[in-house]
Amino acid sequence: MKKNKYIYFLSPLIGLVVFFGFYWNASKAYDEREAAVVRKAMEVKKAKLEQEAINREKAVKQALEQQDRRRAAKKAKDELEAREAEERAKAVQSRQKASRDADKIEASVKRLQRDIEEEKKEITKIEADKKRYADDQGFLLEYVKLAEANVKSLRGVLEKIAEADKKWEEAQREAAARAAAAAKKS
Repeated sequence: MKKNKYIYFLSPLIGLVVFFGFYWNASKAYDEREAAVVRKAMEVKKAKLEQEAINREKAVKQALEQQDRRRAAKKAKDELEAREAEERAKAVQSRQKASRDADKIEASVKRLQRDIEEEKKEITKIEADKKRYADDQGFLLEYVKLAEANVKSLRGVLEKIAEADKKWEEAQREAAARAAAAAKKS
């Protein structure tokens, strides 16, 4: 049994020697491998940080560009809104002015229509007066013609009367001359 005892003692010892060999071999390379892993991790981390820095820089540039674009867009929008507001204000003023002008024109039209009605009444009166005057003129022309005819007939009568008066005076002179001649004869 003694043999058995050595087996129990020797097999772990052999395992320990083999393990120590592997351990020694692994521990020599472990520091280098660990340093390589650490270096590699550091390089990856450094590359990642550099990439993040580049990405961050790109993001900042993009953000600044977007900010500039938004500012430009906002400025253009504000200018457009200001122009539109100004145009709306001008349109409202134009509409109000047009409304005032329309009211003025409407008042002028009403006033002119009243004036036209008054002038029509005046024209009607004038036409009535004109007709009356034309009738009066016609009457007067007729009257003048009658008066002239009457004057002519009166002149004729006056001439006849004057002639008759002359004849009567001649007859009276003749009668007076005959009476005087008869008185001389007697």
